[in-house]
Amino acid sequence: MELPLVYVLNGPNLNMLGMRQPQIYGSATLDDVEQICIQNAENLEIAIDFRQTNDEGELVSWIQECKGKAKGIVINAGAYSHTSIATLDALLSVELPVIEVHISNIYRRESFRHHSYVSHAATGVICGLGLQGYALALAAIADLILEEDN
Repeated sequence: MELPLVYVLNGPNLNMLGMRQPQIYGSATLDDVEQICIQNAENLEIAIDFRQTNDEGELVSWIQECKGKAKGIVINAGAYSHTSIATLDALLSVELPVIEVHISNIYRRESFRHHSYVSHAATGVICGLGLQGYALALAAIADLILEEDN
């Protein structure tokens, strides 16, 4: 039996985790995030496709690729959360469950981070729980997929 596929998409600067603002994002790297996702996906009996890009167009293309291929999307769009209508439009176009993740609590930071275009397409949002947010997002998306399949 083929496991349901979930894309875990990461936007700009997440490749710098562990080096960029460790007082906000911690010392773990994107590779650590990927390992957390792989372990949790196995336990949840879902498959993941884990990716990171600094390019908005590539992120939009990956989201579009999900249609007909994936059962859901976990996305940390980074700064594109706050600026990218193209990302919002792509998420709306694929008509899939979406869980938005932010490592930091965006509402305790600069005011320009308080608005997220991604949230308009998201089924749910997890922010401020560090890397654990990815594990929680995968659990949530697995539950949504199970509900949809039943």
